[in-house]
Amino acid sequence: MSQTQLYPVVMAGGSGSRLWPLSRVLYPKQFLCLKGDLTMLQTTVCRLDGVECESPVVICNEQHRFIVAEQLRQLNKLTENIILEPAGRNTAPAIALAAMAIKRHNPTSDPLMLVLAADHVIQDEEAFRTSVRQALAYAESGKLVTFGIVPDLPETGYGYIRRGEVTPGKGEGLAFDVAQFVEKPNLETAQGYVASGEYYWNSGMFLFSAGRYLEELKKYRPDIYEACERAMNVTDPDLDFIRVDEAAFLACPEESIDYAVMEKTADAVVVPMDAGWSDVGSWSSLWEISAHTPEGNVHHGDVISHDTENSFVYAESGLVTTVGVKDLVVVQTKDAVLIADRNHVQDVKKVVEQIKADGRHEHHIHREVYRPWGKYDSIDAGDRYQVKRITVKPGEGLSVQMHHHRAEHWVVVAGTAKVTINDEIKLLGENESVYIPLGARHCLENPGKIPLDLIEVRSGSYLEEDDIVRFEDRYGRI
Repeated sequence: MSQTQLYPVVMAGGSGSRLWPLSRVLYPKQFLCLKGDLTMLQTTVCRLDGVECESPVVICNEQHRFIVAEQLRQLNKLTENIILEPAGRNTAPAIALAAMAIKRHNPTSDPLMLVLAADHVIQDEEAFRTSVRQALAYAESGKLVTFGIVPDLPETGYGYIRRGEVTPGKGEGLAFDVAQFVEKPNLETAQGYVASGEYYWNSGMFLFSAGRYLEELKKYRPDIYEACERAMNVTDPDLDFIRVDEAAFLACPEESIDYAVMEKTADAVVVPMDAGWSDVGSWSSLWEISAHTPEGNVHHGDVISHDTENSFVYAESGLVTTVGVKDLVVVQTKDAVLIADRNHVQDVKKVVEQIKADGRHEHHIHREVYRPWGKYDSIDAGDRYQVKRITVKPGEGLSVQMHHHRAEHWVVVAGTAKVTINDEIKLLGENESVYIPLGARHCLENPGKIPLDLIEVRSGSYLEEDDIVRFEDRYGRI
């Protein structure tokens, strides 16, 4: 095993629009439980069990920070290790921020970075770990390693890597010089790639030292390097987050690591990986990697199928039934339903584009919304009223706030609520309620050991979430 420190770097950006309606802008696929009981981000972190490494560094968008923090906290992996991007600038700048943070934390050494995506599925996790171990010696010698997936079919949705000569080195397994990165091919070209045995799928996973990556980035894209350096020069630690200078990072060019570094460097090598990998880029790919019924169906939730074949049926709330159909994808959430031919699911993103163009919100946010203190579910709404179910985690609380346009009525369903209205504090148990007048300064907390559930009824002339003035907030949202 390597004696050099190894830092996993998990990229958790992206929106995953092809997995709509489950994946949305404010809750994309990497934070969903699509396979098993853990989210894709959590599965990526747990996949490292058995690899000697530090706690992961996670790079995510500002608006996802509390989701990431909560999912890492559940794994006991939350160690002030989340880098926030003010806006997406693709993988080359994101990895540069992580490399600079790691170097700053280790000024006298040059740790290795294992760069992973938070939204990949790997079915043979031991094979994944074996490939990582085989790549360590090459990375320690100064190589920039990418992992090439051994293809089992002529996939047209992935880019490919053509291997060159065997790379001399002391690794436990073979590595090859990278001869060429190629874009997504048509079917005939992909068939030729697979038949040749010289091509791998481009996984988007990498292993190299932080210093070597920064050297090559500075050499080939000094503009990206300098923008990231300026952004990291003014960091603002905030709870478990590292905030970079927003103006400097927004000035950074948008570029992938492949274009910025890997296609230009003379030190790129590819280590083959045969581990049942998928980037779960569509509902059909999720169908392919899931357990099937004898009829070839995949069911999730409350589903009854009759005379149904080779279909993916997902029920989030309520019963979903299918009769006499095949090759369908049916996905039901609390506020949207998708029905698609399984062979045309790549076009789901066109529906998302239409929703966005129509000024709707179903592409952006779920009916159920997660917050650092818990979550809320918008149950009903009408003219001048809105009903929500609010869940507050034990020991957590909402900000001290007031509203200009709405009053609120809270009814406790389960747990205990500590409610502050102006200077008055009340403790409410089940079936007790309280009224919050318009303009009152108020706060809701859960002082108990179990989740607090309550029903909130809003009434007024304007009921949106942006009618809020925060005076105090334990999560730094002022």
